[in-house]
Amino acid sequence: MRTLVTGARGMLGRDLVSHLEARGDEVTAIDLEVDVTDQAAIAPVVAEARPEVVFHLAAFTDVDGAETREAAALAVNQAGCANVARAARAAGASLVVVSTDYVFSGEAEAGYAEDDPPGPRSAYGRTKLAGERAALAAHPDGTRICRTAWLYGRGGRNFVETMLTLSATRDEVRVVADQVGCPTWTGDLVPALIRCAALPPGIFHTAGGGQTSWAGFAEAIFAQAGRPTRVVAITTEELDPPRPAPRPRRSVLRVTRPGAPRLRDWSLALGDYLKERERA
Repeated sequence: MRTLVTGARGMLGRDLVSHLEARGDEVTAIDLEVDVTDQAAIAPVVAEARPEVVFHLAAFTDVDGAETREAAALAVNQAGCANVARAARAAGASLVVVSTDYVFSGEAEAGYAEDDPPGPRSAYGRTKLAGERAALAAHPDGTRICRTAWLYGRGGRNFVETMLTLSATRDEVRVVADQVGCPTWTGDLVPALIRCAALPPGIFHTAGGGQTSWAGFAEAIFAQAGRPTRVVAITTEELDPPRPAPRPRRSVLRVTRPGAPRLRDWSLALGDYLKERERA
């Protein structure tokens, strides 16, 4: 299969490109050298690659930075998404767009199904929701939106690596316990994205199975990695310094679409990630 991946040098992009190449796909991998906010730049690249599937991973991902740079985030997350969607449509390619749990407010105790009304609380969430809508409008018959959450993997900054780094020098760490979500390993997300490309267009939730708090996630990291560091559970209000962007309090993503991929429990994925990390 011929594929094109934007954001190919990011944490998720590296794993996706590696996986596609390993299974024999012809992959065109692009990153910052092609400006997705410029239709004249992205359109010929997609046309020349003649992809059957475009995986759009490029995004403005600085959640806190987006609070003061919303216009810049919107340019990448909305206009960039629309440009890639138009180029994919012109090439006759399916489109898979990676989105986020931040499109929801986080107030629903039962979590969120794919069709639940969004209500982002942060600039980042607003721009990602705008990108979802732009892609669906530009390529309605070929776009799959794949929302994920709490992503971690090799080759990028993430919560697991932060906790392991802190555990090397600290006996205890203070971690928020009143935000609940679905930790997701890139190693599990990549196959799910590929499966979604073959499903009918629409919105899919592709986050790790189960749920936990950031504090619970940290405790599992230390326990599975054999680190003695203790977790001190705190509230969001006790964070020092506080985060500029509001976070969803409970952004659990539920999978309700028939045939949609269901990722395994987050704690099992974490164990495999840590084993893979040790072997590297």
